[in-house]
Amino acid sequence: MTLWDEIQSQPSVLSGFIDEHWGDATETASWISGLDFSHVVMAARGSSDNAARYAQYLWGAHNALNVALAAPSLYTLYASPPDLSGSLVVGISQSGESPDLLAVMESARKQTRPTLAITNNPDSPMAGLADRHLHIAAGPELAVAATKSYTNQLLAVAALSAALDGGDDLHDMLRAVPETVAGTLDRNDRIAEAARALRDETRCVAIGRGYNHSTAFEWALKIAELSYMVAQPFSAADFRHGPLALVEPGLAVLAVATDGPLFEDVADLIEVVRAGGARVTAISDREDCPADDLVLLPSQLPEWLTPIPVTVAAQVFTYHLTVARGHDPDDPRAIHKVTKTV
Repeated sequence: MTLWDEIQSQPSVLSGFIDEHWGDATETASWISGLDFSHVVMAARGSSDNAARYAQYLWGAHNALNVALAAPSLYTLYASPPDLSGSLVVGISQSGESPDLLAVMESARKQTRPTLAITNNPDSPMAGLADRHLHIAAGPELAVAATKSYTNQLLAVAALSAALDGGDDLHDMLRAVPETVAGTLDRNDRIAEAARALRDETRCVAIGRGYNHSTAFEWALKIAELSYMVAQPFSAADFRHGPLALVEPGLAVLAVATDGPLFEDVADLIEVVRAGGARVTAISDREDCPADDLVLLPSQLPEWLTPIPVTVAAQVFTYHLTVARGHDPDDPRAIHKVTKTV
């Protein structure tokens, strides 16, 4: 199966999780609700790290949970694992095999802290180490770059949040995600046009904020690993603190600007960098997003669920950019499907 096939399969794969694993999410949420903990520590690498960034905002905003990202090297190369008192430790990984993430989970067990694994493999070492496992059920992902496994991780994080909240209306919102993703894929021609316009660029920055802070990181990661363009992600707020000096005529800026409390701030930053000569390509669900090149998405979802269709648009964008730059998206150099860091 090619990367393009994996991207196109996402509406059905997302539907499968909602139809078949919503019950698992509610049972896991019930288990979490019965635990004694004050904060969450998440262990992840690569795209999964970006899913953890999404959890930071979503579980914080909707579930009042303080979420931190683990530093796995402290548990391995430094051999100085932090005190995990009061924490729920969550490992999130496509394969569930990376040794440094397993070290975090092992340390949590030694410290008698509750552990949850969110993986695409119920038989993985991480699933075996955890007190509880939530299967993202993305199916075998054969392309090197993560696509459907990442969006199903986002959906699993969102499902846990909705189940912890307990509202039926939130479950109904989740059920609208696959249709919105299908509508996003229908924008293929427009996304391809926007991507090809940047084929001769050598660097870009990606900006987002709030729930889509994670999306800026994931978009930049995909561009770097597939198209070999230097891509640096930033929070829209952090970009104003120093990196704004990067803005010069011709700089390629990729922005995520979805409807919600942060739209005006991101839109204002887009205006600022455009005034400095940067060319802005934005993914948004608002027609008034002030970009030079706008990819307009279906406006069917609340802001907290927009990272899923926006990410799919970013995947399509990166695919077309990679092909336009003369590279093979199914054979990226130097990277592998499962990366086992220590």
